[in-house]
Amino acid sequence: MKKDCDRFYCLGIDASAYTTSLAVVNQDEQVVFDLREPLPVAEGSLGIRQSEAVFANLKKLGDIMEPEPGLQLKDLTRAVAFSAAPRPVKDSYMPVFKVSEAFGLFLARTMGFNYLSSTHQEGHVMAGLWSAGLKSGRYLVIHLSGGTTEFVSVEEYKPGCLNLELLGGSSDLNAGQFVDRLGKAMGLEFPAGPALEQLAEKCKDEKVELPVAVKNNQVSFSGPASHAERLLAGGCRMEDLARAVERCIADSVITALTGLLLEDNEYEGILAVGGVVANRFIRRYLKDNLTGWKIYFAESRYASDNAVGLAVQAARYFKK
Repeated sequence: MKKDCDRFYCLGIDASAYTTSLAVVNQDEQVVFDLREPLPVAEGSLGIRQSEAVFANLKKLGDIMEPEPGLQLKDLTRAVAFSAAPRPVKDSYMPVFKVSEAFGLFLARTMGFNYLSSTHQEGHVMAGLWSAGLKSGRYLVIHLSGGTTEFVSVEEYKPGCLNLELLGGSSDLNAGQFVDRLGKAMGLEFPAGPALEQLAEKCKDEKVELPVAVKNNQVSFSGPASHAERLLAGGCRMEDLARAVERCIADSVITALTGLLLEDNEYEGILAVGGVVANRFIRRYLKDNLTGWKIYFAESRYASDNAVGLAVQAARYFKK
């Protein structure tokens, strides 16, 4: 089959600490397929060692690289983008991302694809910009996940090219780690986010409160987590405590952002990405309390780890 230069696919590959992701979009940034496989985590643990995650990603990518019928990836793929590091800063490194980098480079060099070396965080941000349908501009991005709690100034200065500037974040536990630590204490399955959200929906007493620990633009969740564990040991209802955890995360973000938003009014709006912002209560609470600002969210299914953002980034970068 002759390659059609006006019709093409772009492939995204992300091998993260908890999920193996593979996605393809067409030249119009429409998702052709989106595959994600969670990595196995031992019962009762709070995560997976990097060496185990590397091995699991290698196995999972080999299993899910089988293309769907009719895609003709060999003939129509123009480019591949992969996460080679956690964040787009010097010395940002985690072993798991060498897996997506190696697979991406191998495909590009053997199949003749263009390639874009990107990062896990850029994939999250691009998935948010794309799924929220945002125009080009400068946004204050809230990135909340198991591996990251950061406030970042983001601008797509040309298609597929992101400029990220770190403004603040967590000084200890990330938001997702806070959730998982309490989830383990409650006996919830890891990762605990979905189960904790279901518990919180049964809350009958919203008077349970956790402290908010914010200094300048830095959030601390270790103190609130210890306080929550003491409340749990003292007999606090799990559903009421689950709601307090959600509210503590949201209040911490709002407090930290207050100074940032006062310092700069050149943002097009606020964009929230990452697995934690898939939580419906947190989304609603941020929207209700960040008054005076346009706030956007990555679509729930594209908030958690995925490779769609990377595929979209490649489609924009290589479209011309």
